[in-house]
This record gives sequence, C-alpha cells and structure tokens, in this order.
Amino acid sequence: MAHLISKKKASYPVSDFLRSYLSRYGRIWKNSIRYEDLQRFMSAVAVYDEEGQDTLWSTVLFSDSDRRDIHGALLEAYAILKADGDTSIAEHLFIDRVDLCNHGNTLPFRVRVVNSINENFDYFYVKRIDANRIYGLELEHILSPNRLNYFIHGETIVEEHIIGIPADAFLRENIQISNFDTVRLAKEFVKFNERCFVSLLGDMHAGNFVVELTRDFKKWHFRIHPIDFDQQSHHWRKEVYLPQFFPQNETFVNLSVQALAPANVLQYQKEERSLIASRVRVSHGRFDALMEVMREDIISTDVYTQRLGAQLATHYHNDAFAACDTMGELVYHSIMQLVQGRRPATTPLGGM
Repeated sequence: MAHLISKKKASYPVSDFLRSYLSRYGRIWKNSIRYEDLQRFMSAVAVYDEEGQDTLWSTVLFSDSDRRDIHGALLEAYAILKADGDTSIAEHLFIDRVDLCNHGNTLPFRVRVVNSINENFDYFYVKRIDANRIYGLELEHILSPNRLNYFIHGETIVEEHIIGIPADAFLRENIQISNFDTVRLAKEFVKFNERCFVSLLGDMHAGNFVVELTRDFKKWHFRIHPIDFDQQSHHWRKEVYLPQFFPQNETFVNLSVQALAPANVLQYQKEERSLIASRVRVSHGRFDALMEVMREDIISTDVYTQRLGAQLATHYHNDAFAACDTMGELVYHSIMQLVQGRRPATTPLGGM
C-alpha cells in the first residue's frame, strides 16, 4: 500500500455549533494574528538541513513596516498560548524568523521565538482553520496522555509546538537504544497505533508524528505524539487510520513484531483501550459535548462515510457502524463500545 491517500483533503469550515463548543472550553481569542497577515511577505528563501537537503520550508521576509506590526502581533499570540495573554512574558522575547511550509493541506507558518537573555528558543504555528484538524486536536487532548494548547481567531488557528524528534528523522539518526528500550518503544508504537484507530485519526506516517524521549536512570521512556491532524475522520479506507499500514512506518512495525510476542501486543492494545475509556469517564462531560457537535457535523463526503462505516461494521461485527450518517457518529460508536465495556476486535500487528 504505497499510497493510502492519493488526493489532498478539502478544508471544512468550522460551524457555529463547533465555535460555541470551542468558546466554552477557552479555545477562542477575540483579537490575534491572522493567517492572512503572514501572507504579506515580500520574498522567501528555501531552508536546507545540515546535509544540504531541502526541508520543504522557506523563511519569509517582510517589509520593515509590516515586520514591526506582524512580529508584535506574533509575540502577543505567543503570550496567549503560554500565559493566557499576559504580554509581560514577551519583554525579553523577539521573533527570530517565520517559515512557510511549501506542502501539505494548510501551508502552515512556523514561528521561532527567542529569549534575548539566554538565547533559549521555542516554536509555534499559524495555520488556516479546518474543522477536521480541530476535531483531531480535541480528541487527542481528551483521549490521549498528551495535552494540546491552541486557540482560534476568525479563520486562523494558532498552535503550540509539540516537542519530539520527527519519527522519520528518529529512524534516520539510528539512535542507539538497548534491547529493553526497544521493548518500550515497541509498546508505545502499539498503543499509538491503537489510539489512532479508535479515534479515527488518519495519515500517521513517520512524517506526521514525533517521538519524545525521557531518560530514566539508564533507560529511555518513549511517547509518540501526532503532529498533523488534517486527516481526522475524513478518508474512507480503514487502513488509513492504522499507522502500521504505512510503508514509512515499516521499521517501527518490524521492531514491534520482533520485540513483542503476540500476547504482549494484545495486552498493550487492551491496556490502551481501557485507558481511553477511563479518560472519557473523567473528562467531566467534555467528550460528550464534543460528540454532540461532531456527530452532527459534515467533515467528509457521504460516500466516504458509508464506505468506512461498512468496513468498520465488518471489522467489529457491529452493524451500528454501517448505519452511521456522519464521521462523528463513527468516532462516537468506536469509542463508546470501549466505555460500555465491550471487547471489540483488534488488528494483528505486522500486516504491511
């Protein structure tokens, strides 16, 4: 399956119902930078990595007058992300550069912020708004161990940087880990694979997630974070929602098959499903509020929804999926079967 997704996804608007949900949970800010503001750049210079390879990012350059206004607005946006709008944190900060990604659905801008006192730096992103992406961010925030910080203003979304080594770079760098660490990494990939399928987060090839490493005495702990949510509950093919089927992830799959016995894989799949159910129960109604909106929203085509629903009905031996009219209903049934204590079918690892 060399090309699971062959076409770019259309952006879907954010409905008034979804905006009401986002306002309720503090995701909307009245005044901030707009994506269109950053489009006023005058020129762009390609960014290359240390090996001279094109990174597909370009640093954009603004006129003097635009640069002052835009950099000021970007610092205010950073203060919203980090300190609920307290601009005093930006006293010693400056915008080092703004980069534009030259591929993907949203053509995001990446902003580098530097502390002038200690030269420490951070990133955040300014993107066009898209309903699929917002549902993906919210589901990840509620259902995973990861917490995500973002806000929207008009038709713009501003997102905090997700820390980690891009998975494709992680594989290229061939980081030396022990056999015990390999088991931990394999376990995390299995759990990540399961979370994506349960929540119907698609397109998780190695370029769309990062690996976070934490040192614990002489061992490493791993956590995998998705960083691209554009294909949340959109595509019709079941395999799109299983990272194990992307050729770019073959190394992770082979590592997991070699390091884990089938019984261990099943154990970790069950553990993750139980954790997802627990997170729903302690979400204090936030999951229910999100599903109330998502089940009514249109974020894919009727044909895609019907085709995916039929595949999930066969996979889970549950006709409720085939009767779903929206992608949100498919997500709801996928998660509620865990909350209700059912034991749905799992997918064996290694079916590349």
